[in-house]
Amino acid sequence: MNGRVAVLGDLVTDVVAVLAEPPAPDTDTAAAIRFTGGGQAANTAAWLAWHGVPVTLLAAVGDDAAGAARLAELAAAGVDCPLPPRPGAPTGTVIVLAEGGRRTMVTDRGASLLLDPDEVAAALAVGGAGHLHLSGYALLDERSRPAGLRALAVARRLGLTVSVDAASAAPLRQVGGAAFRSWVRGVDLLLANEDEAAVLAADRRDRPRALAAELGAAVVVKLGAAGAIWAGPGGDAEAVPAVSTAVVDPTGAGDAFAAGLLATWLAGGDARACLAAAVAAGARAVVTVGARP
Repeated sequence: MNGRVAVLGDLVTDVVAVLAEPPAPDTDTAAAIRFTGGGQAANTAAWLAWHGVPVTLLAAVGDDAAGAARLAELAAAGVDCPLPPRPGAPTGTVIVLAEGGRRTMVTDRGASLLLDPDEVAAALAVGGAGHLHLSGYALLDERSRPAGLRALAVARRLGLTVSVDAASAAPLRQVGGAAFRSWVRGVDLLLANEDEAAVLAADRRDRPRALAAELGAAVVVKLGAAGAIWAGPGGDAEAVPAVSTAVVDPTGAGDAFAAGLLATWLAGGDARACLAAAVAAGARAVVTVGARP
């Protein structure tokens, strides 16, 4: 298998505020604030590069100073970003309020919604990737969905292996679990946290196994402090505990988890090895502010 991974989804600016205490309505709350690169797909791509995996990010930024800065950061990290900026569109911005192990995001996806299906298809066709990792955010908004669906179709035609991250529970509820399942059926790997799995699984008794059986895919569910579970389409399952660590900022922990999992899976690791690498990567991400290595 070609070792290059194409990651499709968002590249934005994160404004991360690590709160000293719960936010106080109508007055001031002290926080440490940092501007940094973000976006689920971009974060995963950066962590994959950190693991030594050749990676191409298919994401759209605006033709502005923020977009130029985000692209420069990823180039320095070893991530190839072939898509051109979108003239007249702002680079997306996410305000992240981090408090202990929780984080709340206020999102303006900006140019990320302007992914062009033809550009995505062309980049996949010539980019030499052997695997596509798709951030579910691309499917959860009707403006970027055509590019996400086109990427999945092209990946199948080219014989790429495919993984999808379910991304976020609230927009999943808006589009509906049945619709999302129809879009990703037949992929190789689906990643979700507990809330996302609850939206997606029609059978509530054993969500990972139920999803794996319905989709014909391996399903990995992140369980936070309880670790993670891998369910195969044949009914097999593996679980590992979490790595205990002091959480500074949980932003990007799931993206680091995905990169650790994929790097090990693409190298031939079994389910337990993939889960162990994933939880270790997620634990490494939460001990610093920001979503990148």
